[in-house]
Amino acid sequence: MVNRRSLFIAALMVGLAPGAFAQTTTTPPKQDEGLQAAIRKSNAYIGLMNRTLRASQSWGRYTSWVNVRTGPTGRERYIDYGLYSLYDVRSEIEKALAATGEAPLVPALDATMKRYVEAYQVLAPLITQANGYYERKDYKADNMAEGKALHAKLLPAAEAFLRERATLDREMRGFKRDISTREIAAIEAAEGRKARWHVRNVMMHAEEIIELLPSNASPIVNMPAFDEVLARYATAVREMDTYTQANPGQVSGFESQPRSLLGKLRDFRDKLARAKGDARRGAGQDMTWIVNEYNMMVTFSQNATRFVR
Repeated sequence: MVNRRSLFIAALMVGLAPGAFAQTTTTPPKQDEGLQAAIRKSNAYIGLMNRTLRASQSWGRYTSWVNVRTGPTGRERYIDYGLYSLYDVRSEIEKALAATGEAPLVPALDATMKRYVEAYQVLAPLITQANGYYERKDYKADNMAEGKALHAKLLPAAEAFLRERATLDREMRGFKRDISTREIAAIEAAEGRKARWHVRNVMMHAEEIIELLPSNASPIVNMPAFDEVLARYATAVREMDTYTQANPGQVSGFESQPRSLLGKLRDFRDKLARAKGDARRGAGQDMTWIVNEYNMMVTFSQNATRFVR
């Protein structure tokens, strides 16, 4: 029988809690140049982070079947899982590195991005080499010699990459929260609380609660903080529902998604409460659905108000 902890880990591997950031696409009139510059930097960084998330997923795939401490032997049950191939991110790296020297300068974040790129550029060729090795099943011909040698290089490279990824993720969330706050204020000043404002408001609060989801490293949720952020998200959803009922067609194709996510989050919250916040005690199975729902919202929100005047 599969235990609950295994299901929790499997759920996190699917979504990587939560994975993608939303890029900013709304551009309200009379927006100040400082905010526009911050959005451009944010989008450049997010573009790279979202594409290089594949490296985290590939490493997760590898560690799902190999003993990380001892390395591969060739006798693993799921050795055919191998690793995921990576995306071509040369363009995203170029844009992100250029953005590190552009205003607004954020010294800590900009330095972290440079280290992140360096860590990725060390890890990526090793993953590509290992992916080819396991796809070709060369381990059957060389008695896992290259696989063992690769593991010795992959492990420190992956650990360094994941450390930089965690730091970048934390710093980027703070930077993006500041942009969201400034952006939503600019939208309200220019247009009032209309379609663009409600979509951005809902997404801002959705992002906040997704940040509180458990992870393998931190499986126990701070329930008072979770409840507080969930309540703010629920308020934002109700406000958008009230607006769309009075103004049909303004956010066509998007309005039902925040409600659906709210329902899943409330079910998840009830399971967490029964487990005293410990997602390993059954609640982790809901993670896949929540992450998928959120990622769909990220995609649809970018076009939800494209044709609104």
